[in-house]
This record gives sequence, structure tokens and C-alpha cells, in this order.
Amino acid sequence: MVVISLSSLRAGEAIALFDGKSLQGWKANQDAAIWSVRDGCLIGENNARMSGSILWTEQHVADYAFVFETEFLFDGNIDSGIFLREENEQIQIGISRSLQRDMTGSPYIADKRGYPAEAKEVAAVLKKNAWNQLRIEVHGARYQVALNGKSVLDFTSEGKIARGPIGLQVHPGVAMKIAFRQLKLTPLSARAPQN
Repeated sequence: MVVISLSSLRAGEAIALFDGKSLQGWKANQDAAIWSVRDGCLIGENNARMSGSILWTEQHVADYAFVFETEFLFDGNIDSGIFLREENEQIQIGISRSLQRDMTGSPYIADKRGYPAEAKEVAAVLKKNAWNQLRIEVHGARYQVALNGKSVLDFTSEGKIARGPIGLQVHPGVAMKIAFRQLKLTPLSARAPQN
């Protein structure tokens, strides 16, 4: 496992997570054929069996405060999201299978808590069939989410995650396609203070 030691970089110095040409630096947890690269975009698309897959960065984020940014394109009828350092904590993109409505920008906590908060005013800024910019600022267990430049969520989880990869999701059981581009990670500060 390679760990991105963000504190070895200057605060505010972004690192690209996707080269626009290949899946170098990424690995799928299952069914890698769901993921491809076309026209400078990272594409996640279900197969005929509607299998799911999470595409993880091979490097792990080990620092306390960072920003993850990407642009995504979808038709609105998907169930995807961004996992932040582990599979238990996710920022949703698209339709929640459990709630049957769009929960883009909202946190999903997998250990039986579901959606503990909901992103605000997403309908006013979320664009279907067009590129959307997603910015997730992470300070330990605090997630601040902006969608197309508008702040939509400020949430602190009860989880304690020291390090882990960033993951992109294609949910199983849903016919869907999502494209990502401009994936980058920017350190904001040094490691979490020791208590």
C-alpha cells in the first residue's frame, strides 16, 4: 500500500488522481470491466448483470485535512458516490436506493445509520446531462460539500478514520453510467493533532 503523505506537500498544492488516459493509480474491488477511460474521462457503467464496483485509489490519504475535487456527468438516474478513506462513509451522487430520491451531496453512513443529514438546495444547482463540479473538504470527521460552487453540506460524522483510499462507486442492481474528470486531492494542513 502506498500512502499519500499530504504533509510532505505544501498546503494548497493539488495532486492529480487521474491522468485522463488510463486507470493507472486505481484498482477495482470487483468487476474491473465496469470501469474504463474514454475521451479523457473515467467512466463507470454497469454491465448486463448490473454488477456493482468500487474503484479505489491505490494510494491512501493519511493526513487530517484535505480537499477532494472532481467533475461528474450523469443523466440523473444513477446511484453513485465518493468514498472517503473507507467504504463506510460516502458522499452520495444521484438517487438513493433506500429513499428513492436524489440525495446528491449528502453523507451516507453504511453502519445502519443511513443518511444522517441531507445536503441543502441541491435541486437548484445540480445539472443532469451536463458537467457538475463536486468539492469535498475533509477535516478529520467533518465533511463540507460544495456543488457547482454552492455550499450544500456541513456535517461531522461519529466515525474516526485515520487513513484510507478514495473510492468511486457504481451501485449494483442499477442500470447506470457516470463519467468523472479532473479528479484531484489538495492538502490543507498537517496531520491531526495528537490527544
